[in-house]
This record gives sequence, C-alpha cells and structure tokens, in this order.
Amino acid sequence: MTTTTQTVYPYRYDVVGSLLRPAALKDARGKFSAGKIGADELAAVQHDETKRVVQEQLNLGLKAVTDGEFNRSWWHLDFLWGLTGVGHYDYKQSYKFHGSKTRTDNADLVGKIAFNPDHPFFKTFSYLQTLVPDDVLVKQTIPSPTMLFRDNRSDNWSQFYDSWDQYLDDLAKAYHETIEHFYALGCRYLQLDDTTWAFLISKLNETADDATAHAKYVKLAEDAVRVINQLLAGLPEDLTVTTHVCRGNFKSTYLFSGSYDDVADYLGQLHYDGLFLEYDSDRAGDFTPLKRIWHNDSHKRIILGLITSKFPELEDPAAIKDRIQQASQYVPLDNLGLSTQCGFASTEEGNQLTEDQQWAKLKLVKQIATDVWGH
Repeated sequence: MTTTTQTVYPYRYDVVGSLLRPAALKDARGKFSAGKIGADELAAVQHDETKRVVQEQLNLGLKAVTDGEFNRSWWHLDFLWGLTGVGHYDYKQSYKFHGSKTRTDNADLVGKIAFNPDHPFFKTFSYLQTLVPDDVLVKQTIPSPTMLFRDNRSDNWSQFYDSWDQYLDDLAKAYHETIEHFYALGCRYLQLDDTTWAFLISKLNETADDATAHAKYVKLAEDAVRVINQLLAGLPEDLTVTTHVCRGNFKSTYLFSGSYDDVADYLGQLHYDGLFLEYDSDRAGDFTPLKRIWHNDSHKRIILGLITSKFPELEDPAAIKDRIQQASQYVPLDNLGLSTQCGFASTEEGNQLTEDQQWAKLKLVKQIATDVWGH
C-alpha cells in the first residue's frame, strides 16, 4: 500500500479498465475459438487494436491507460484460469443479469492455488508497457480474489485442503506473489475489480431477519477483508493498489442494487489506496456511507463513478459537479476523483454504445475533473 505523504493515484480523472472490443478483435477471437486461426494470429490482432486504443487514451490526455482488457473475454475468469490450481468448466447457467443472459463459462478448483510464473497476463502487460511514454502510467486490472470463493467456484476446496483457512492463506499468497511479479515487470498501479461487495449489499439486506443466512454472508465479508488485507501486506511502497466495486456490467445491464451502508464498515477496513465506487444511478443510494468507507484516511482517494458507461447520453456537467460537492460533505474534496461508474466492456460483448460515444464519456470525465480540481 502507498505510504507517501501525498496522494497521487488514482488520478482525479481515471479510466476504470475495460474498453469496447473493436470488430476486428471480436472477429479474430471468433475465428480462434473456431480453430480457423492460431494463437499468434490472434495475438497480432490484439496487439494492433491495443496499440490503437492506447493512442486514443493518450490523445484524450489520460495520465493512466489500460489495454482495454483486450487480452481477455471475461473481466475475471480469464485471469482466474491463469492461476495454478484453477480449471475451466461449463457452469450450464447464465449469470442472472436483468434482462440479459451471459455465456456459461466458469472456474473451479482443480488443485491447490498457487502463483503461476507463466500467467499469460504478464506477457500482455509487458507489451502494454512498450506503448506508453515515460510520463504515462500503465494501469493493470485483475479480479479480486473474492471472485474465486464465490459462485460455486470453491465448493470442492476440501479435496485439496485440510481447512478453509489454509485455502484462504494460499489464495492470498498466490495473489501477493502475482502482484509482486507485475511489480517486477514495471507495474506501479494495479486495480482489483470486485463484485462481491455489491453482492453482499443485496444479501446482507435480504437476510437481515434470518440470523443463520445472515451469518453466512457476514462470514463472507470477513473472509474478504482478511484475504485482501493479507495479500496487500508487504507490497512495495511505491505500488498503488485500488479496487473497483462493481454492481455488474453486461450489455448495459446490471446485477445488484442497494446502498453501500451495509458494507461500508468492511470497505473501510480494506488497506487499498483508492476505491472506485459506482454512483451513476439511484441504485447506489446516497453519499452518507462514504465517510465510513474513507475512514479518515488522508492517503486514500475515493473515485466517484458518476458518469455511466452503460448508455451513450452525456451527463450534464453542472449536475455532476453538484454531486461531487455533495460527496465532499463526507470525504474532503482533495480525497475525491471522478470516473465512469464501470468499464465499457466487462465481457467482450460490451455495453450498448459506440466507440465514439465511449471516448466522449471519457473526455467528459476529464473535462469535469479538470474544472473541479484543476488537474
């Protein structure tokens, strides 16, 4: 965790991570899946398209850029599959988004969890590093480890471990070593994307009158805090690690609703340098929980996801500035920033807007943030 006296990252205007997949990349992935082209041909298209979207981000003046997550099909599963001890299977069920059905891929345990020195994300990160000038930061996004002990992915943990705690220890270690390797490759800004907290907002609220069911979700929240803080402990001081609390993002639909109130105290315990929080609709509730999430940490920055990535219409800058001022009643303005509420393509299908509309959204984020903070 960053321990410098002045918060630098996340930036006042920041990109969450994923970007709309261009037609050329979607076509290449389809041909690769059908066995019509090889891995090298897919990688060549991926490199070309990554280079293009990096340049688009640089043209906008972003200080941190991503590869748009062009190296993956899912925001979370591709990374999890790259860890030692994780397998790929057909879940035979879609994730329950409002009005849309996803593909049925999933991950499960096939052995003990461990760092994989040949994880394919390392190679794509190194390529991304070659595309940016020295004064621009590469932002690497990966899913939170909580995504592996949710949604049936760890049901068979007892086949490989004597205790649940041993499993969580290995998971934290695998992540810690993975992040250390990203650091060795030059990474100084990494984000853990996490839908677990939004899932818990729904479940803790739903089970408030059922003590047994409620205790199950309290335990999940406590385990999440334990594993995340364990993997963050002892990371290099000049590495910034943030999280994005996601409420689901698939073809402009969502999974979860509810105020941050039920998870604010847990989020406040996490040793992140910054939290990206979705606030683009009434589904997120008001700003009151921010004070408990920020927790009077002068080094922690809260990034307000006030600009939606789900729809093309541009927000009114005056209304967004007013909401930033409202949030500053709970977190000092100096500890706030602005972003879209999520990425634009958490899966390769992408949200229902065009690339031009995507860039217009990010341009608006930068314009408003510059007006508010001056940089």
